[in-house]
Amino acid sequence: MTAHDPPASCKVVLAGAIAKSLQLEVGEGLAKVKRKPLLVGFLANKDPAARLYADWTHKTCEENGFQFSLREVDREDLEGHILAANEDEKVDGIIVYYPIFNSRQDQYLQQLIDVGKDVEGLSHRYVFNMYQNIRFLDEHKLQKSILPCTPLAIVKVLEYLKVYSTILPYGDRLFGHSVTIVNRSEVVGRPLAALLANDGASVYSVDVTGVQQYTRGEGIKKSRHDVVDKDGWTLEDCVPLSDVVISGVPGEDFKFPTRLLKEGAICINFSTEKNFGPEVKDKASIYVPAVGKVTIIVLLRNLLVWHTMPPRCMRLDWSC
Repeated sequence: MTAHDPPASCKVVLAGAIAKSLQLEVGEGLAKVKRKPLLVGFLANKDPAARLYADWTHKTCEENGFQFSLREVDREDLEGHILAANEDEKVDGIIVYYPIFNSRQDQYLQQLIDVGKDVEGLSHRYVFNMYQNIRFLDEHKLQKSILPCTPLAIVKVLEYLKVYSTILPYGDRLFGHSVTIVNRSEVVGRPLAALLANDGASVYSVDVTGVQQYTRGEGIKKSRHDVVDKDGWTLEDCVPLSDVVISGVPGEDFKFPTRLLKEGAICINFSTEKNFGPEVKDKASIYVPAVGKVTIIVLLRNLLVWHTMPPRCMRLDWSC
């Protein structure tokens, strides 16, 4: 920028600042438990992103009063290690750094983790609740269902940015917002689309196969989201309609086409790669370049759930 250029109007918001707003909540929850919860992480691959996430987890646990044990194992032995951790009363939470086999076997491993130690919200019950827009584990609505960490972290980012309207009823607070998500992975993109649509947004989910729209129907009258294929649609069609754009393409070759952005859109990147180029600041009103630090605080928040749950809600049939 030269001396004659106008100052950029885009506000860059870093994940660390957002994470701090959640640390107080985590600290209050930790003060209610009798001992430091132990989170066990299993690393069974050579993925540098998984290693980085494990290191971040370790650092954040130590900084916030939690115990963390990273166990590096051969992928063929991982199943046995998970089962042993399920039975270990000293272990309060389990996280596996995926991918392991890059196949359906990874889904099998997700379902092996005891539901009471699943801090990532990947167990079938949690996934079912998320897609069906069932928000609590018990009929008295004392205990929220656990949600996957990165999608929930992005929800927390949007709450921090005041995209969620506190005037509207809980569960409808994204009504009137249009969101494009460039990623439809089963780990982040599709769950995130469902969460935001269940909160009232009109969500365009984009991947290499095309565009899908997630909504709760006209006037958000439906209890959960519907999915409609937008035949022939591309980023060219949905991005100009969106006041929030969220991208998480893992390949370093992908760069989001900034020219398509609606003036003043909010842009969030959750990929380890920089999907948005520096020119994003010329069109966006707010830019969040990463969410990793928020994801890890959300992980600790999930770890506390079973420690702070009312005793009558501890049964796995959820019928408390």
